[in-house]
Amino acid sequence: MRTQSDWNKSTLILIFVLCYMGFCLQAEAVTITTPHLSINASVQDDVLFSVAYLCWGTPTIQWRFMSVSRIQSIVVWQPEVYENISDAYKDRLHTYDNGSIMLQDLSLKDSGYYVITVTEPSGTSKDAVIILKVTENLYEDLHFLAVFITALGAIAGFLMLSMWLLDKVVNRIKLKQRNRRQIEQEVIELQPLDGESESHISKEDS
Repeated sequence: MRTQSDWNKSTLILIFVLCYMGFCLQAEAVTITTPHLSINASVQDDVLFSVAYLCWGTPTIQWRFMSVSRIQSIVVWQPEVYENISDAYKDRLHTYDNGSIMLQDLSLKDSGYYVITVTEPSGTSKDAVIILKVTENLYEDLHFLAVFITALGAIAGFLMLSMWLLDKVVNRIKLKQRNRRQIEQEVIELQPLDGESESHISKEDS
């Protein structure tokens, strides 16, 4: 028959086992924190997929890209151990020890779902998803359009000024030619005809 002391020891042992199992389960549980579940960016921007994780031991971190048309692995690495970046992302991807990645020089085809998987040495894993939407930079298009319109306005103004100056020059040339013709006509009118001049001279002699 068990005494009260034996029951107390059994209770203490059971509590200790339960606490130890809870500690182990908590230690092996993987948690991922994502400050932003959705990110909006423009073409040619750089975007940071910021995350933080808690796990037991050195985990294996994998990022994958998913869209309607394709599923592609981006990078798999263990912090300070190894890193394997896909060829399609080698020139524009940077990884961080906390699991975050930076993707540079965005294009429209980068829009989609970015899935991070953190797997600890025991095999326990956890996933998280960040949605990226990439849009064209309308500001640059409007800026280009404004510069183009300004250039057209400047060219149009220059052409109008040139036509006005040319018209002034043509009118001045026409005026000079008209004045010259009037002077020549007056000179011709003032000159006496040859017959009239001879008869006038003979009359004076007689």
